[in-house]
Amino acid sequence: MRAVHAVLRHEGRLLASLVPWAARRTRGTGERFGYARGQGAMTAGFAFVCVIETAGLAVLLRAWPAVHLAVLVLDVYTVLFVVGLHAAAVVHPHLLTADALHVRAGVRLDLRIPLDAIASVRRETRYRHERSDGELDVPVGSQTSVTVELAVPVTHSTLLGRAREVRVVRLHADDATGLVRQLTTGGRLRRARTVPSPSPGRPGSAAPAAARPAEAARRPRSGL
Repeated sequence: MRAVHAVLRHEGRLLASLVPWAARRTRGTGERFGYARGQGAMTAGFAFVCVIETAGLAVLLRAWPAVHLAVLVLDVYTVLFVVGLHAAAVVHPHLLTADALHVRAGVRLDLRIPLDAIASVRRETRYRHERSDGELDVPVGSQTSVTVELAVPVTHSTLLGRAREVRVVRLHADDATGLVRQLTTGGRLRRARTVPSPSPGRPGSAAPAAARPAEAARRPRSGL
């Protein structure tokens, strides 16, 4: 029952992404890095095939109104679902904030990686991804272009609620070079890992030995 609820919630959020997508709006605050460009043509082609199929079945099933109506509803939902996949990817880009990198995949994934947990990040294009413990691949069109290695693991939760720790995250960004540059230049990662510590107060007896005689020399001598 929990799995069914998760799937229905996911599809509801998917279809809800059509509204901000049509209004050319994105969700989330921070510096945005899109990743949907690589799948746009494929999604458009798939949606076109679905529309052609809908029209063809409408002609073939016109003699059976009840069946035609049921198939029509299913086909229209399929088209909306396919377009919703692309819309969700556009509306939910990767986000880079002052303290974290949010790796997103439509409404299916929003993984928050604190900047102070990142050990290194590099531009790396991969087309083959084998599942490995401690690694998370978020490809677009079977491609990832950025590899993030973590000093401490972060918890990734799947769509059905299964959690696992990951130390390596591979993702795709349309401007992969720009994303890596923003993370590595200007000391952003170094500043995130640096925690300022207050300086302890100097005890009274901690004055240098050479300074104590000078202080003693300035004291007025007693006549006793």
